Amino acid sequence: MKDYLVRGMSMDGFVKVVAIRSTQLVRRGAEIQKTTPNATAAFGRALTAASMMGNMQKVDNGSMTLQVRGGGPIGTITCVSDPLGNVRGCVTNSNVPLAEKFPGKLDVGATVGKDGTLTVIRDLQMKEPYIGSVPLVSGEIGDDVTAYFAMSEQTPTACALGVLVDRDCTVKQAGGYILQLLPGAPEETIDKLEEGIKRAGSVTAMLEQGMTPEDILGAVAGDLGVVFMETTDVEYKCYCSRQRVTQALISLGKQELKEIMDEGKEFPIECQFCDETYAFTPQDIQQLLERL
Repeated sequence: MKDYLVRGMSMDGFVKVVAIRSTQLVRRGAEIQKTTPNATAAFGRALTAASMMGNMQKVDNGSMTLQVRGGGPIGTITCVSDPLGNVRGCVTNSNVPLAEKFPGKLDVGATVGKDGTLTVIRDLQMKEPYIGSVPLVSGEIGDDVTAYFAMSEQTPTACALGVLVDRDCTVKQAGGYILQLLPGAPEETIDKLEEGIKRAGSVTAMLEQGMTPEDILGAVAGDLGVVFMETTDVEYKCYCSRQRVTQALISLGKQELKEIMDEGKEFPIECQFCDETYAFTPQDIQQLLERL
């Protein structure tokens, strides 16, 4: 089944909601980064959150970068989303040892660590990007995204994420949701939302039951009800190209390019976000020097 996200609003108009099924894109990201189970769970949660957050900002040609640096064995997680919610990402260390909270439950917090920050960079096609950074609260990603919206954007938010890694180390299910209260939301709305979240349970459990993003939002919204406004297909998508890599090479300057050319060997450049490799021969480098 295709990955997609759905956006909507509670029937009373006080809660913005978005939910996603991200199984395929998380699976693709894990394949490219060659992550072990704990790294897959952490990376997958970050990709899922980034997809929803990128879609929520709705700026043509903009982008949203989510970076998690918690001091844990995975190092830094970086995910970039386009305005639709298509994402790409990478991790510093993909080979993370197994850590479980209890048998069958991967310990994402231990993988990420919590001695660090969650940083969001929003490119809104203005002179300077907006950058917000908050201390990590748990390293579980969902809690940290919730804290980011509360502290950096002053928006009461509930974020829940789930990645279920199968026994063969592949991604079996992945998804999540983000709920945001709008100004003026009455206590009754808040109480109903809290009750719905508790009653709905974990994201992975709902996905395992075959629930769609619409079903998940219906469950967490409960008595508030949901009006669905937009559905968008999303995927793991990298925007690298030979032209972009060439521009990056040119930015190295004449001296470094000349050193590369003088080695007389093919110079491969691998994209950190996907499995594409761009090879440059000494003749290619010479042409770049001539352009400079």
